[in-house]
Amino acid sequence: MNFGEIPWIKKHTELYRTDPEKAHMWDASAAGGSGMLPTLLLTTTGRKSGQPRDLPLIYGEHGDAYVVIASKGGWPTHPAWFLNLEANPECDLMVGPKKLRARARVAEGDERETLWKRMVEIYAPYTEYQEKTERQIPVVVLDPIG
Repeated sequence: MNFGEIPWIKKHTELYRTDPEKAHMWDASAAGGSGMLPTLLLTTTGRKSGQPRDLPLIYGEHGDAYVVIASKGGWPTHPAWFLNLEANPECDLMVGPKKLRARARVAEGDERETLWKRMVEIYAPYTEYQEKTERQIPVVVLDPIG
């Protein structure tokens, strides 16, 4: 399944490109959450196609870095954007109107646990997603570069 083709995700991506300030805060009820949540637009390089791939994601902050969760709604496999970052960790971000380049890394150990708890506070369904899958859902830190 190409999540970028799901109508509400496609609409959010298009809004991020045309009105990033409006797209930054997203009504999570479309995906089972509640309230307005901060989102960024992640652009990875497709590991097979070499083409840019955009996806809006809920995020948290960790110092100067941004944190996203590779949940895929609790599916048994990692999301394509995460696999793209494994192949090429450099990516582009839009956080509201702010554009930056970042390098992705997977949080481990105590850092992962701290960031996981912080992200669950932002979006509680992550707990349910983890319960649905045998894989450990990756916590991805996007460190700004350049």
